[in-house]
Formats: sequence, structure tokens, C-alpha cells
Amino acid sequence: MRAARFHEYGGTESLVIEQAPEPHAGFGEIRVRVAAASVNPIDWKLRAGSLRQLLPLELPAIPGRDAAGVVDEIGDGAEGVRIGDRVFGLGDVTGATAELVILSAWAHAPAEWNNEQAAGAGLASVTAMRGLNALGSLAGRTLLIEGAAGGVGSAAVQIAVAQGATVIGTAGERNHEFLTSLGAVPTTYGPGLTQRLSALAPHGVDIALDTAASGSLDDLVSITGDPTRVATVADHAGGQRLGTHVVNAENDSTLLSAAAELGRQGRYTPHIEQTYPLERIADAHAHAERGRTRGKIVICI
Repeated sequence: MRAARFHEYGGTESLVIEQAPEPHAGFGEIRVRVAAASVNPIDWKLRAGSLRQLLPLELPAIPGRDAAGVVDEIGDGAEGVRIGDRVFGLGDVTGATAELVILSAWAHAPAEWNNEQAAGAGLASVTAMRGLNALGSLAGRTLLIEGAAGGVGSAAVQIAVAQGATVIGTAGERNHEFLTSLGAVPTTYGPGLTQRLSALAPHGVDIALDTAASGSLDDLVSITGDPTRVATVADHAGGQRLGTHVVNAENDSTLLSAAAELGRQGRYTPHIEQTYPLERIADAHAHAERGRTRGKIVICI
């Protein structure tokens, strides 16, 4: 199969397109013929070697954790899926940017999503839902989302609005109209946030979700008044220091199915900032490393 791989840690120049061995589904897994795979921050961090102490890789490695496509092999113990089903989901921390990928968590893709949107929903929706779930019931509460225009942030906005929250989202001014279209009240991030929020939420902010790791956790705790009213999916060291909820993404088919159901209802649509062909994966990684994306970056296989 054709795949993007890197044989050593390094910059985007280490990525090559070449033939790689075909994987096969193990117990409880499925194999998917990939239509599209998304790019997440962990992908370029793993490639660069900045996580090698925490997550050492067997090289050469194929970047990518989530993908969408059609099931073409089903492992023993995998239930509720058939050959030919269109699915999206999550595999190992590597392996998705290839013609074939093994998924250990998946859901049927809504007809309302194209392949690129389905590919962008996996890690973003699971991360957003786990962060929001840590904060308890959202209905009737005012939620601040830091980094609301990114892949996880924009998913969290839509999911929280669907659950009845009033959402205020921080982003650069170029993304304010985008946040409004998702149902959030936009504001800028950075110094003066507390003062801006006093005008936008005169009765206060109940809970906050950090998706940006911008160094704002101390402010979020001050704004909500209690570290247990704050969750972070990005700043683990800061969250542990302050006692906020610290959330990691997990390969959870139940959460993926919940995201898919919101997609069928028209209440959650993954936003794709840009797509790249497999041959331009280096450009896709460079784009992701620059940050400040609106939604997801996706590679079409």
C-alpha cells in the first residue's frame, strides 16, 4: 500500500511517500480503505521527536491517528459493522495517513458529512466530548472555550450548544464571524479577558474548557472561581499544577457514535480549513505546525 512515512525524527522534509506493508485487523479491530485522514498536533510532534520519551515509535512510522473510509476487513470480535460500511474513527497514535488503516474505535459516518468532514471528526470530537463531560451538565450554564476556532474548539462549541450551554469562545478577530456561525459569542483571547467577559456574561462564567494551551489556565480558574470548574485538553502540566480537570483523548466508539448522531441531526459539522493530497503531506504538516487554524487540516488519500 502507499503511505506517508518518516524513517527518522525531524522536520517535514523527513516525510516520504512510499510502499509500506499492509496491516491486518486484530481482535476487536477493523481495517479501513482510507478516503481521508486528518492532521492533529500530535502527528507533527511525534514526527519531530518532541514526544519520543513519552511515546517512542518504531521507525519507520506512518503519521496520523484518525481517518475515514470504507471497511474492507473485520477482525474477530468486532461487531456491528460490515464490509463496505462507511466509517470514521481512531487507531493507534500512528498509521492513518495510508491507503489502509486499522481502527480500534469507530462509528458509521453520517450521510450528511463528506469524507473530509468524517476524517476530521474522530480525534476532535472525542477530545471535545471528554473535556466537556468532565465539567458536568452543560444545560443552562455559561461555558467559556479557550481556542474555540481550532479543530477541538470548534467541535466543542457545536457539541456544547447542542447540549444547551451558552458558549463564549476566544479566537483571533478573523475567526469571530466563524464562531458566531457555530452559535458562540466570540471574544479575543489574551490580556483583558476578564474585563471583556464581564460585559459579555454579566452573571458570570460557570465553567471553562481550554483547548489552546496558551497559558491562560490561571485566568480561567480566576474567572470561574474554582479549578474544578475548568478542564484542559491541552495544558496538562498547568492543569495538574492548578488542580483543574486534565483530559486525554481515548479511543471510544460510544463518543464517536454520539458525535455521528449530532452530525445526522445537523448539530455538529466538522469544519475543514484546507485539504491536501497525500503527496503534499509535508505542506499539511507545515500548515498544522504554524497553528491558528480554523477547524481541521485533512489529507485526501
